[in-house]
Amino acid sequence: MSGGWRIALAQVDPLVGDVEGNLERVSEAVRRGRDAGARLVVLPEMVLAGYPPEDLLFHSGLRRRIERALAALPALADGVGFVVGFPEYDGDKIWNAAAVFDGGREVARYRKWLLPNYAVFDEKRYFETGDVPCTFEIEGTTVGLTVCEDVWQPGPVAASVAAGAELILTINGSPYAVGAQARREGVVADRVGETGVPLVYVNMVGGQDELVFDGGSFAMAPDGETRVRGPAFEEALVSVTVQRDAAGKVDIAAGDVALLQERCESVYGALVHGTCDYVRKNGFPGIILGLSGGIDSALTLAVAVDALGADAVRAVMMPYRYTADMSREDAALQAAAMGVDYDVVSIEPMVEAAMGQLAPMFGDLARDTTEENIQSRCRCIVLMALSNKTGRMLLTTGNKSEMAVGYATLYGDMAGGYAPIKDCPKTLVYELARYRNSLTPEAAPIPDRVITRPPSAELAPDQKDEDSLPPYEVLDPILEAFMERDLSVAEIAALGFDRDTVVEVLTMVRRNEYKRRQAPPGVRISSRAFGRDWRYPITSGYRFPAGD
Repeated sequence: MSGGWRIALAQVDPLVGDVEGNLERVSEAVRRGRDAGARLVVLPEMVLAGYPPEDLLFHSGLRRRIERALAALPALADGVGFVVGFPEYDGDKIWNAAAVFDGGREVARYRKWLLPNYAVFDEKRYFETGDVPCTFEIEGTTVGLTVCEDVWQPGPVAASVAAGAELILTINGSPYAVGAQARREGVVADRVGETGVPLVYVNMVGGQDELVFDGGSFAMAPDGETRVRGPAFEEALVSVTVQRDAAGKVDIAAGDVALLQERCESVYGALVHGTCDYVRKNGFPGIILGLSGGIDSALTLAVAVDALGADAVRAVMMPYRYTADMSREDAALQAAAMGVDYDVVSIEPMVEAAMGQLAPMFGDLARDTTEENIQSRCRCIVLMALSNKTGRMLLTTGNKSEMAVGYATLYGDMAGGYAPIKDCPKTLVYELARYRNSLTPEAAPIPDRVITRPPSAELAPDQKDEDSLPPYEVLDPILEAFMERDLSVAEIAALGFDRDTVVEVLTMVRRNEYKRRQAPPGVRISSRAFGRDWRYPITSGYRFPAGD
């Protein structure tokens, strides 16, 4: 092997719309890369605008700020080259572009070829497609440049290699989902296997509304081995050494390889990272949440404290006559274990006052979920009042199973600014609770009986979730088959589920779309979450007969 030259992959956390701040982040990354001996610093996709900027791209003010930032970039290329992603404007057209700066000038520019228009992506709404490969020379190496989706199909990488590229760089804004890192590296292995050319991949980090970008930047050698991998969920400058083998071909030297995270570790990291950035980037001084003594609020409390610190978290227990003693005890234990401010506010007077006012209008109508929902909405009054008074944001504690079937109260427990576990099925909530306890077994934040007791909303005497829902061990796989695989009733039943139960579950999902449209955003951890990539109609005549 010959002596090589170094690339610094800058896993940075940009803020959408903060062009001046993002320019500072680029400048700092370039400076740090130069000081670390890198010859080229590579930054993520759309780093100047933040990603995804959505309809902010159409705003003329953003365009002017981007143009001013681009004018400032050449001066940064003093002794080091760098690659930066940005929206390129020309008339009424916009491209998802990347530019290379070196020697005080721009030396190359590339326009993204493949525009994803599925799941959380809708780039065809905004961008024109490119069709010209881009290569540039640095340290005697011909480098091909691509952007994100361009490596997921053979064409753009093959075109770069045909144009002479000996090394491929790809800049990315690739959001987290369970298993995403392994899929990325699998796709890159396909491109490397097809071309015999090494590929270097940089990914951003940070939370942006529902999306979390998890970093994990890496470099893959011509033999398909990942020789370098950066950490997940943290900003980093990842060093890659490019060299030539005995035959003169470009290769990647062995470097630091962060371990791939296990499922619960990565999901929990995404929840913490997404919650932290949502609160921090939106300028809230902290959060408030309702602590019920149940599993969902317990996990949400742990996520909040790990994201923001105990000083930024306030928990409120709001008991009513149906609240079990163990719930009161366990909520207090959780709050003490996490070191947060903790209040107990009985909602009994509020509920009784509301019921008294409504009694003449209810007349002889039988008691039903209306009375249960009044309890939940009284709790919302307490939490939202504290949120308004203190400026802290209210976290919602509902999970994906509940959101799917509508097992939640609109303007009650669904209220809030952010829902950290919104995309976590109930069965996963239990796994994550056990995982979090395993991190600090000497001071587990979630009491064991919170995990082992049957779940209950505690809105009626002796109430259990299974009074209204199938067991979560049945419900969650049905929901996964429907939401993430789009299977029909018959196909789901063929997996071994009772057909009538499948129809019941899917009907509940359809019937509660109106609720989900009014729910707060939350961290996306699956391949299909309620939010950007779930667009079922509210008004629909479609039904789920047992034979379909």
